[in-house]
Amino acid sequence: MTVTAGLDLAELEQYRTELRGYCYRMLGSTFDADDAVQETLVKAWQKADSFEGRSSVRSWLYRIATNVCLDSLRARGRRALPMDLSSPASPTQAPEHTLPDSAWLEPVPDADVAPMSADPALIVAHNDSIRLAFVAALQALPPKQRAVLILREVLCWQASEVAELLDTTVAGVNSAMQRARATLAEADLSSPSLASEADKDLLAKYVTAFEAYDIPSLVTLLREDAAISMPPISMWLQGTENVAAWYLGFGIGCKGSRLLPTVANGLPAFGQYRPDHENGGHLAWSLQVLEVVDGRIDHIHHFLDVERLFPRFGLGLRLPA
Repeated sequence: MTVTAGLDLAELEQYRTELRGYCYRMLGSTFDADDAVQETLVKAWQKADSFEGRSSVRSWLYRIATNVCLDSLRARGRRALPMDLSSPASPTQAPEHTLPDSAWLEPVPDADVAPMSADPALIVAHNDSIRLAFVAALQALPPKQRAVLILREVLCWQASEVAELLDTTVAGVNSAMQRARATLAEADLSSPSLASEADKDLLAKYVTAFEAYDIPSLVTLLREDAAISMPPISMWLQGTENVAAWYLGFGIGCKGSRLLPTVANGLPAFGQYRPDHENGGHLAWSLQVLEVVDGRIDHIHHFLDVERLFPRFGLGLRLPA
């Protein structure tokens, strides 16, 4: 059904994935991004009869999406990773302190945020800007600076286009961009290998060591200052000795796990299933996302919100015996 000449539901719907990528970077949450995109498309549909074609449909949708995200960000705090909130803990510290799911950055399946464009420059920008460290760093920016940086550096918009979208001046956009870059320059944005580039032999050895729970072999695959984290548990650990002590202490319940491969935020990832000693088989425990730097594992993120995340990644919540 067409509302105005040249603007119908199908034309709006084709931007859903691209808009989800934008909203994910703005909000740091896969599920919040879904809600923001749905609200954007509903508002666009409701306002379709007022669209006069003075800008492209894409620009118009981004204006609506930006306002939706800015409204959402006014109502809550920023999402983060455990490393953004505290110093590393001791492996003897019990994993008791948790924060609500709304406090944490969430991983996203690559297909959910893939760019529409086949432009190589946009694809490179997409790959770099979807990594967990970059999305976490974005959350430290004030919302409008965040929007400016994403639109300018990730989506490659001109400063004049961003100024029009945000109802500001080119000078204002350039000033916001400069401040955003200065903030990001202070963050650790080392570039872990994408899943397509990661050492397949390293990942195979990791799976073998983890499933065998051969911790001495596993830590040989890690960088000396490698870390592990477990949102919504707020603590995190750093250093191979501490990681080994954790897995052999409070983390011993992971012994006997199985790992199923996937990809999250462009990075190699695994659905981890721990043994179900009562009923047999294995139960979903965490989505592991690995950061690989210079041929060694630098960080293992264990995201424990499996009830929501596993279905999103096409993973079941149980493996039969």
